[in-house]
Amino acid sequence: MDIEAAKRASLGQVLFKCARLFNEQALQRLRERTGLPLRAAHTTLLPHLDFQGTRLTELARRMGVSKQAVHQLVGEMEAMGALERIPDPEDGRARLIRFSEGGMKGMVVGLQVLDELRSHAEDEIGVERTARLHADLLALLAVLQAA
Repeated sequence: MDIEAAKRASLGQVLFKCARLFNEQALQRLRERTGLPLRAAHTTLLPHLDFQGTRLTELARRMGVSKQAVHQLVGEMEAMGALERIPDPEDGRARLIRFSEGGMKGMVVGLQVLDELRSHAEDEIGVERTARLHADLLALLAVLQAA
């Protein structure tokens, strides 16, 4: 069996590899522009963080990892000035994790970087193919989230 051919024929393998490379390129640009020592592990937290704030236990549930793992990531990003902890207005004993002012600025830079990568894809494979890829990925995302 030709393992490399089998990997190229696997939708999952191709998605994993594209996601890793896309993430690495975005992180490199983001580190250059912000000076923040962001790692790929930090980016796994970002899609799960609500702008008004999210409890640590909820972040752990959404990410499918331990509270200790999330606590470490949040602590690192808090030390960078990207996140902050605030009291939960619904429970004075609980804390919410949210983007700090610096973290919000970093998000703007991050979104600009993602837009540049999309633009690069359009230059390389075409606007129509990039738009179709985006639409197809949104459809796949809906299927996976519904499962």
